[in-house]
Amino acid sequence: MSLTVTTWSLEQTSPADLLPAAAPDAEVRIVRAEVPSPEFSRFLYASVGGDISWTDRLSYTYAQWRKLLERPGVETWVAYDRGTPAGYVELAARGEQGDAAPGVVEIVYFGLLPAFRGRRIGGHLLSYGVARAWDLAERWPGLAPTERVWLHTCSKDGEHAMDNYLRRGFKLFDTKVEQEPEVTPPGPWPGAERD
Repeated sequence: MSLTVTTWSLEQTSPADLLPAAAPDAEVRIVRAEVPSPEFSRFLYASVGGDISWTDRLSYTYAQWRKLLERPGVETWVAYDRGTPAGYVELAARGEQGDAAPGVVEIVYFGLLPAFRGRRIGGHLLSYGVARAWDLAERWPGLAPTERVWLHTCSKDGEHAMDNYLRRGFKLFDTKVEQEPEVTPPGPWPGAERD
């Protein structure tokens, strides 16, 4: 059985495009995971994407995760609500097809664990992540300064994803509609949904 999936690609072409969200009322800190950790990254990926059909990385081996995370210009920024991981944003200095493209940063993954959705953390985390995409070269000597930040979202993602991207100043530049095999999402862990 197949599923019709619409994928939207969005971009910012100047740091001035970013329209930051207000900080949430909760005690939220955003910290870069500076030590590449396949275990932690897989936890974030599976926990955030389990109910919205993130499956492309589930079969990655430990070595594949490590190789991915150790690439120059790859960063994971994690939002913590009172010390508990609430969500993350993964950045990668690269072009649209994974090739080197000077000055291009992709927001590869972004999202919140189900229990932290609806608390105004997402807009704040996205704002922070986009700002870190714009200043990525400052932390990675040898990378070209960022000239473009892009991402894609699809009809399988969370219901507020597209609105959050548009509110942060992203502009639509491409839309694709494709048939994909229908896959049962792996999660979330039963009972993990927000109360």
